[in-house]
Amino acid sequence: MFSLLTDKLEETFRKLRGLGKISESNVADAMREIRLALLEADVDFKVAKDLIEAIKERALGEEVLKNVSPGQQIVKIFNDELAKILGGGATDLDLSPPQRILMVGLNGAGKTTTSAKLANWLKKQGKRPLLIALDLYRPAAVTQLQVLGQQLGVPVCVPQAGETDVVKATKAALVWLEQQGSGVAIFDTAGRQEVDDALLSELKQVRDLVQPRETLLVADAATGQQAVSVATKFHETVTITGLIMTKLDGDARGGALLSMRQVTGCPVKFLGTGEKVDQLEVFHPDRMAQRILGMGDVVSLVEKAAQEIDEKEAMGMMRRMEQNKFDLTDMLNQLRFMKKLGPLEGLLGMIPGMGKIKNMPGVDDKRMKHVEAIILSMTPKERSNPSVLNGSRRKRISGGCGRPVMEINQLLKQFDMMKGLMSNKGAMSQMAGGLFGGKGMGGMMGGMPQMPKGMMPGGKIKRSKGFRLGG
Repeated sequence: MFSLLTDKLEETFRKLRGLGKISESNVADAMREIRLALLEADVDFKVAKDLIEAIKERALGEEVLKNVSPGQQIVKIFNDELAKILGGGATDLDLSPPQRILMVGLNGAGKTTTSAKLANWLKKQGKRPLLIALDLYRPAAVTQLQVLGQQLGVPVCVPQAGETDVVKATKAALVWLEQQGSGVAIFDTAGRQEVDDALLSELKQVRDLVQPRETLLVADAATGQQAVSVATKFHETVTITGLIMTKLDGDARGGALLSMRQVTGCPVKFLGTGEKVDQLEVFHPDRMAQRILGMGDVVSLVEKAAQEIDEKEAMGMMRRMEQNKFDLTDMLNQLRFMKKLGPLEGLLGMIPGMGKIKNMPGVDDKRMKHVEAIILSMTPKERSNPSVLNGSRRKRISGGCGRPVMEINQLLKQFDMMKGLMSNKGAMSQMAGGLFGGKGMGGMMGGMPQMPKGMMPGGKIKRSKGFRLGG
């Protein structure tokens, strides 16, 4: 997500970091490039203009700290202002009684799938979600919600066969809710290709009947410049309380997220990062700002890993590594664990300094699938003891997985390197130290320095003689 914007910003800030001193014309040029990058990412023109003005206003009159380069200071200001536009802090769902959530949006935004994702998320929080199908127009919408509900073990209310009156269906759903007792009700409503009067009138009637605590606009990240008008019309009609941005795994621009948040004033509450029901993330504005600037998001990565990790399996893996018994089956298990965390591009984007690696040839989810296919084409004996893999065995594996022998050779070289590293306790502890707060962390931060106290939000900028950042 935001890969195009991130690349453009990194290029602009790299130019600034390379300058020992920055003139006002350098700053003006940088602001022009940032504005163009925002517009190319489909950020609304007024939103882009407001962000640039906010950065200029903060930079105006601020003098560069002696121990922080001018370029780094501008990055810090941009990061703070971007986080502010994105919403400041994460916003919780309002789950106070009657615990009802209305999902609205255009066709194709992913309302039905997102309703199921939200039910899955609520279930993990210890809540009892209930799904209500109110999309009476899209073929198979009701069936889709039923199937997803069965997969999750969540009760689903469906309208009577042939029902076309959404008001009658809503009233019947409210009766069903009373029979169910307590639970968080998620109403999946119909959409249209465009925002029209019929859609808005229907949604208003449903909203008045349901009286939801939350009305969430589900929006496709690729909506682009249409985002502002879509968000405005829905907000004026049904009073949106929050946004869920979907398909952020597929859109390289993502400007709709910034535009909708700024125009409606409503917080972005969740992000849809894939098609699976567990690929829904709580939105953290400060973390997203860091991702956009190519600084990664280690906290979210650790949280993802904590949700998926099997403690017993992890301890068993550690013991095998300590005893130098790491084999290709263990490597396969590690690959499968990474797949659970989401697309490889998204994972690399969360690691500071790794943003560019995701664009390198051979570093992608397809390559991971090829590695998995190669290992699965081996016998248990070959996986546990790769040294037996002679030329004829490698040729047989190549035929079994449909990959060239060269790739099998590359994989075995990578495995030998991994095993060698894991047997070196000093190297492993040094790497762990670098990842978790040691000296290595600074090198991973993609050029973003640790800011002194005077640069932290709320602190005062210490004055020193020299160039004043102006616009």
